[in-house]
Amino acid sequence: MARPYIVCHMLTSINGKISGPYMRSNYTEIGSNAYERTNDQYHSQAWLCGRVTMEENFTHYQEPFLDEHAPVYPREDYVAVSDAEMYIVSADPSGKVGWQTNTINYAERPAAHVIEVLTEKVSEAYLDFLRKRKISYIFAGEKQINCTLASEKLAELFDIKTLMVSGGGVINWAFLKEQIVDEVSIVVAPVTDGLPITNTIFENESMADPSSMIGFNLKKVEIIEKDTLWLRYKPIN
Repeated sequence: MARPYIVCHMLTSINGKISGPYMRSNYTEIGSNAYERTNDQYHSQAWLCGRVTMEENFTHYQEPFLDEHAPVYPREDYVAVSDAEMYIVSADPSGKVGWQTNTINYAERPAAHVIEVLTEKVSEAYLDFLRKRKISYIFAGEKQINCTLASEKLAELFDIKTLMVSGGGVINWAFLKEQIVDEVSIVVAPVTDGLPITNTIFENESMADPSSMIGFNLKKVEIIEKDTLWLRYKPIN
C-alpha cells in the first residue's frame, strides 16, 4: 500500500534540543519564522505530532469528557472530513487528548482538521468523544502505534501525499526506526540553554536495543536567516 512522502521537520538549538528555555529567546523567534517558511516549501497536506506535543501546544492538558454510558462502535476507521486543505495528526495510542474542536489554527498554516491515530487499547468512551466532535480517527496497532500502517491509511483515506512529522522525539524515533522517513529537515537556531534534561530530536524510550543507530547522508546545508541553518538529510535505511 502506498504511503506519503515523510519528512521529519524540526526546529532545534545548536545542541539538538527541541524544548527548553531557549525556545523563548530572540534567536529562536528568528528560527521559528525560518521553520515555518521551510515547512511551506514541502507543500504538505498534514503534520503529525505525539500526544504530549499536542497537549502542550493545543489542548493545554484538558481532559476529554468521557461518557461512561457511551455506545459501542465498530473498531474501524472513522473519516469525518476527507477533503480538508490541511490535517493535523495526533499520535495518541490510548486516546487521552482532550480536543475541544475538530479544527486547529496554527501560525499561518491553513485550518487543519484533526485526525487521531489510535491503538486497539483505546476506550469506547473516547471513540464516542471523538465522534461527537466529528474528529476523524484511524486504528494503527494493538498496543503501540504502527507508523507504517498509520501512514498508509493517511494516504488512502485522506489523500495525504506529504506528511511532516514534527515531534516530539519519541514519535520521531518511532517513524525513523520503521525506516519510513524519507528526509530529516532541521532548522538550527543559533542558541542553547545548556540544560541536559530537555528533549532531543530523536529519543529511543524502549532501549530494547541500545546499540541501534541510524546513519544519514547530508543532502543540503543552507544559511536561511542570520546565523540560522537549514540542514537536510536522507536516512540510510
